Amino acid sequence: MKYKILGDTGLKVSAICLGTMTFGEQNTEKEAHEQLSFALENGINFIDTAEMYAIPPKKETQGLTEKYIGSWIKKHNNRDSYFLATKIAGPGMEYVRGGSRLSKDHVTKAIDDSLKRLNTDYIDLYQTHWPERDTNYFGRLGYTCSDNFGVTIEETLTALDDAVKSGKIRYVGISNETPWGVQEYLRVSNNKSLARVQSIQNPYGLLNRIYEVGLSEISYRENIGLLAYSPLGFGMLTGKYIDNIPKDSRLGLYGEWFTRYNNEKCITATKKYLAVAKKYDLSLTQLALAFVNTRPFLTSNIIGATTISQLRENIESIDIDLSDEIIDEINNIHNDIPNPAP
Repeated sequence: MKYKILGDTGLKVSAICLGTMTFGEQNTEKEAHEQLSFALENGINFIDTAEMYAIPPKKETQGLTEKYIGSWIKKHNNRDSYFLATKIAGPGMEYVRGGSRLSKDHVTKAIDDSLKRLNTDYIDLYQTHWPERDTNYFGRLGYTCSDNFGVTIEETLTALDDAVKSGKIRYVGISNETPWGVQEYLRVSNNKSLARVQSIQNPYGLLNRIYEVGLSEISYRENIGLLAYSPLGFGMLTGKYIDNIPKDSRLGLYGEWFTRYNNEKCITATKKYLAVAKKYDLSLTQLALAFVNTRPFLTSNIIGATTISQLRENIESIDIDLSDEIIDEINNIHNDIPNPAP
């Protein structure tokens, strides 16, 4: 495994992070525990979850992922051997806290609830899952100017800073943010002497490289590394959806939730990337994950799996080096079919 420093924290986190959103939906509690233990045995020391998981989001399974992680934490007396990240849901989930928001009261309650479900005294990295204000995220294009800010970033960050000072969380991160949002968090942090954002968790992979425009420079200059999610495009970049969609796969089970990576341009691009992978005797999964692993603005690549064999292949991608020739071929495809899953 390889390790990188998380922002300004001094923490050495694994360059592969275990994503857990399948726990409680596609994975049982026993399978979740097996994945967590396997990940640690293979060098991963970074686990990411969220209060809204499992995915797809449902009232019946909200918080279940954290509970599965919590029961694993309770079984093993090794809390100081890994770093745990979770997230507070932004607005729009009516069954979460009676309507999820990023206000002071909601931040406080969300943290307390996550701590209980996770069976831990502290959370290493606590992240906003998506913005409070009306802006573009989750693939939304065509920005429309809006003055709907809802709860201000200052109120949210103040509440997070209070949680840092109380010892409930150690560091702050953001997710699904825009360049303006990141800079606003930094401005408020500097002006009010509040906790500084240490990471940003946004989508990034061969089918969605939008992060490279704007946010990548912020990552570099402000030392706020990317925690890349959906590096395999909900499984599209495994190649298993090219000819048909297996009924027991994520897209087969929940296709209505995951349309972002399931369109003709994505399929066309995926076929081209598959040809490159075969040319160099790699699996498409290895090619896709290794590409993300090489990006200079990356702190950790969040991988998820439903089986141990998938998890093993994902972890082993850290040892794959891509030549300049392979990178050139990847970029040529990207130039022809840029960001088919924005």
